[in-house]
Amino acid sequence: MEPTLNTLQEAIIYFSNSANCREYVVARRWPDGVICPRCGSDKVRFLEKYNRWQCGARHKNRQFTVKTGTIFEDSPLGLDKWLAAMWQVVNCKNGVSSYEVHRAIGVTQKTAWFMDHRIRLALQNKSFVKLGGAGSVVEVDETFIGGKARNMHKDRRIKMKVRESNWAKTIVMGMLERDGMVRATIVKDRTKPALVPALRDIVEPGSVVYTDEHPAYLAMGSEYVHQIVNHLETYVNGNVHTQGIENFWSLLKRGLNGTYVAVEPFHLFRYVDEQAFRYNHRKNLNDGQRFDLAVRQIVGKRLTWNQLTGKDSEPTTQF
Repeated sequence: MEPTLNTLQEAIIYFSNSANCREYVVARRWPDGVICPRCGSDKVRFLEKYNRWQCGARHKNRQFTVKTGTIFEDSPLGLDKWLAAMWQVVNCKNGVSSYEVHRAIGVTQKTAWFMDHRIRLALQNKSFVKLGGAGSVVEVDETFIGGKARNMHKDRRIKMKVRESNWAKTIVMGMLERDGMVRATIVKDRTKPALVPALRDIVEPGSVVYTDEHPAYLAMGSEYVHQIVNHLETYVNGNVHTQGIENFWSLLKRGLNGTYVAVEPFHLFRYVDEQAFRYNHRKNLNDGQRFDLAVRQIVGKRLTWNQLTGKDSEPTTQF
């Protein structure tokens, strides 16, 4: 019988056995029995000597492992290392750096960095269910992510013609349903054509939307019940405030500035997805349950080194 895992120590002891690793992932990937990930046939047999299955149907690549068709595919690392790394990523409140992972599980820092990004792909929320609804409150806000202009050398500031503190920063737009989920996305700027479509893609019409005084939100029209808190006057006006989404920004920046230190804009959305996963499941799940959920989301997602480093197209995701 599979034990209940509540702590990292329990997980490390349990996953030190390769058979336990395999059976743990199998139970979550194929709860109704193992099927071929290529043709869907249930006529498969396990080849214990080779730690893989063989499909009874006649087709190319009949043999497969529990890694096939997941974020683990083509990785030479054992599941004991993968699952230990995943436990750290999904349960460390401020994130865990690739240097810490590389020291903890005995791989190179480059390998740990690649592993972390593949795990972040599994944590992405691609749900088509929108936030809010009639009578529900959604807080909407944006934040700037990037280095501070005042930390730039004076000569470089003059050369780059930096005139404002938010110069060259990446803008992240966040939407938080009160007592619900948070969703965040990268936007190119803070103009109406960028913010309003992003809001409509994520928030259900008829929702009560709280924003600050930014004028771009005035264009959302009558499809939402829009209320504003003017931060020049106050941060809270009764129930109208954006303190919840600003709390999420605080956690996100604590991880980016304190744990990851330097994040390229090209990869920023992955770190946002990681923090959103932990934030959304911080209250309803304990560490073991949060890890269990993450393992169930590894299927149909693939990220290669070329995709991660920008040499190829974005990762493919199959749902």
